[in-house]
Amino acid sequence: MRYTPQELEAEWRERWAESGQYEADPDRRGGDDATFVTVPYPYPSGGMHIGHARTYTVPDVYARYRRQQGDNVLFPIGWHVTGTPIVGAVERLKNGEEEQIHSLENAFGVPESDLTALETPMGYARYFIEEADCSYKTGMRRLGLSIDWRREFTTNDERYSKFITWQYETLKERGLLENGLHPVNYCTNEEQPVTTHDLLEGEDTEFQEYTLIKFEDKDEGVVYPMATLRPETVRGVTNAYVDPNATYVRATVDVSEQRSDGSDSAAASSGGEEWIVSVEATEKLDLQARNVDVEETFEGIELVGERVTNPVTDEEIIVVPAGFVDTDNATGVVMSVPAHSPDDWIALEEAKARANDLTEYGLDPDEIRAIEPRAILTIEGYGEFPAKDAVEDHGVESSSDPALEEATQELYNSEFHRGELIEEYGEFAGESIEDVRDELESHFQRQGVFDAMYDFSEAVVCRCGGDVEVAEQETWFLRYNDAEWSEKALRAIENLDAIPETTREQYTHTVDWLEEWPCIRNYGLGTRLPWDDEFVIEPLSDSTIYMAYYTIAHRLEDVPPEEMDRDFFETLFYGEGAVADPDPDERALELREEWDYWYPVDYRCSANDLISNHLTFFLYHHAELFDEERWPRGITSMGMGLLEGEKMSSSKGHVVLPDEAIETYGADTVRFFLLNSSEPWQDFDWRAGEVGSTRDQLERFWNRAVDVIEEPEGERDLETIDRWLLARLQRTVRTVTDAMERFETRTASQHAFYRFEEHLKWYRRRVNLDQQGTDASPEYPARGVSAQRPGVRWTLRTVLETRLRLLAPFVPFMANELHERLTGKPAEDVPWPEPVPEFENPTVVERERLVKDVLEDVRDIIAVTDTDPETIRLYVAADWKRTVLDTVLDVGPNRGRVMGDVMQDEALREKGDAVNALVGDLVALVRERDDSTLASLSEIDERAVYEDASAFLAREFDADIDVYDEDGDPVDPDGKASQAQPFRPAIHLE
Repeated sequence: MRYTPQELEAEWRERWAESGQYEADPDRRGGDDATFVTVPYPYPSGGMHIGHARTYTVPDVYARYRRQQGDNVLFPIGWHVTGTPIVGAVERLKNGEEEQIHSLENAFGVPESDLTALETPMGYARYFIEEADCSYKTGMRRLGLSIDWRREFTTNDERYSKFITWQYETLKERGLLENGLHPVNYCTNEEQPVTTHDLLEGEDTEFQEYTLIKFEDKDEGVVYPMATLRPETVRGVTNAYVDPNATYVRATVDVSEQRSDGSDSAAASSGGEEWIVSVEATEKLDLQARNVDVEETFEGIELVGERVTNPVTDEEIIVVPAGFVDTDNATGVVMSVPAHSPDDWIALEEAKARANDLTEYGLDPDEIRAIEPRAILTIEGYGEFPAKDAVEDHGVESSSDPALEEATQELYNSEFHRGELIEEYGEFAGESIEDVRDELESHFQRQGVFDAMYDFSEAVVCRCGGDVEVAEQETWFLRYNDAEWSEKALRAIENLDAIPETTREQYTHTVDWLEEWPCIRNYGLGTRLPWDDEFVIEPLSDSTIYMAYYTIAHRLEDVPPEEMDRDFFETLFYGEGAVADPDPDERALELREEWDYWYPVDYRCSANDLISNHLTFFLYHHAELFDEERWPRGITSMGMGLLEGEKMSSSKGHVVLPDEAIETYGADTVRFFLLNSSEPWQDFDWRAGEVGSTRDQLERFWNRAVDVIEEPEGERDLETIDRWLLARLQRTVRTVTDAMERFETRTASQHAFYRFEEHLKWYRRRVNLDQQGTDASPEYPARGVSAQRPGVRWTLRTVLETRLRLLAPFVPFMANELHERLTGKPAEDVPWPEPVPEFENPTVVERERLVKDVLEDVRDIIAVTDTDPETIRLYVAADWKRTVLDTVLDVGPNRGRVMGDVMQDEALREKGDAVNALVGDLVALVRERDDSTLASLSEIDERAVYEDASAFLAREFDADIDVYDEDGDPVDPDGKASQAQPFRPAIHLE
């Protein structure tokens, strides 16, 4: 029967749908046998691609495994529509944005006729949830994901919003929500805060707080605020730069009465200052709670040649023109510290080189060439001007040299940790920057010569297409820096099964730096803030405990939304005594039973890049809202996906859709490649050639399995080689089971499939299957199962049945079909295999290893000597050599002790150097093997092994095989016998 995966898989999908195979309800097994697996619900701002397929298939494999282990497994899914990305996508579509339309048509195959259906937010969401060919629901079903579809919901559903309302009312009541001024990512187009999930570009960029050093034109009474992340370098400033072709302004700027760090601002009491900044900077400052009144606008060229005074040193510096100035970064006026900044060192050198050209700006070339660096610290390993050394060490020759960035970062790190400030810094002199930077900054802020502003280091763009800036907004925020709350989160991390274990530190690091988190937006989809419906709770804030909602989602239809009040959820999650009402809601108490049965979440599978936000928030909220026994038990981290070695991109159409891949290769192939190419936390690379190879390998497996199924069953009349394969099978069961417990899908599938195929290939050679019958497969040139003895047929059926159960989580369509044909039941309906003690025989495994070793040794000798032997003689080591081995095994691999023992034997002592050389070899042999292997080897009759395998070896080499004892009376024409060692016979070819 041909392997036609598309037909086979369609039949199984229909069977699962009709039977409700994966609809999970509490049963008599009790909560101890319940497993609850979740994965982040998709955000349907576009179609499902192959990277998503891997994300959702990993937890499916684990869910299927746990079911075979006898657990009652819940694996649900919902749809995340909260926030603005979908709204932004709709707006870009309605505005006819070419890039958006191109992405929809090119990446996700949306026909032009369907575009109008996407012009409302929920219409857009529903299209990619279940209507499009590339919809998530279509892809998940075609992949065979074992989801309980009864529990699906969207985060815009009215009942779900009641659940979120309860959550946020509770957090507010507990003092973990506050209202106040807070720096946020702010979309200037939508005029509201946004988070990472709302961003189109700059997702990994975090805003920084820049120190503004207020240089002053004393004649004009105007401040030139210059931004830096290194305020300690203020004494090293030699000049300033502006872009002569950019637009600048003179503006009156009022500084907030109190900064976010609690320090008073001197400017506030003076009623504001006149600042010279770029026109872009006025927009940023205005967003950051400053009153900015622009009085005059002019070109930067008017600033060139001005003198401004350093507020700390009281020295004048000159303003120099430079094209590299980015007026959209901070204030647009840049200070230069060439002694300690490789960028500034190169810029100053280039300015001096073109000094004569600066006469057109009215500058004196000699004055520019006279600018000299000023050192502000000393650092071991560098000279007076560390930036000069860094530039020279990295061979930097110009401002466009890529090595300049590395030189800069290296020097900044060194100076921060090891630099000591010079004597001019007074009370801070001799201190390391790492120890005094904050104190130094506060010192000058109190004097009114430092200020601050926020900005990004690179462009950040919202999904709606708008620029994102840093704004200080009156907002509600979650107090993730609350000491008690943080302590609970750290305990949750400590109790967590973090997979891989290396991710645990990322969670604790996130808790360490987390501050307040703005949790509302001005508009978008989602739940309205309960006490102010002008705002919507943002996506990362409404997706922290939604896993609890899965447990009851399918049973809420009979509960009117208006009756899902605070008491309803308090009763549901905290029990009968949680509310004052003496008659708590019976419906809530009934739902509590189901929640109690499934909770907590056993494992959550999610992307590694979500540890710094969603996953840590997930732990925070569970730790606060539920008792410790309900906290998440495990999180498995997931890597990213590549396509032919490059990052996938929906906007560029560089994606593969699951529907297309399944149509080409079959769902089992898609699943197996995604799970087998790397461990879940590692990145994977979808390569069409390798996927096609996987499809061919599965087809060969199918063909071989069908042959076994269609042949007579055979009888359990086993020989040594049969027991060897069965022993290998037991080891495979153990290895695969251990790997599955740790979500090591690659390790598990590699051992269950590829590595065992190697064992099977050897077995077929040993029982001479490949010399009988015919077969079109190049890997298996012959079948001939029916021609074999009954024990072989019984072994092959037993092995196949067990492997199908091991493979069922990975290739459920194929495994279920073949297992049902073999036994009458699908693989998923029978228990996960356990090792059979009767067949766990390490000695038989080591016996066969000796046969393989001698086969390879003979092949090596033939290759080196280029001979075609008619006779192959094997010489088994003499008894005295086994005596020496026994001594090594007894006293351990200590050469001195072994020699001391064996030299007590007069017969061995007489052999002198031969014993000494042998001991060295045997000590090495013992060190390379574990105790179990050595125990098995000690039980083996080595000559019997080779004699039993002689027919096989004769067939392999088309030669006579003679086996001798070294200390017998062997035929030994070339004196080879004496070279024999235990478990490594001497070999003679003739």
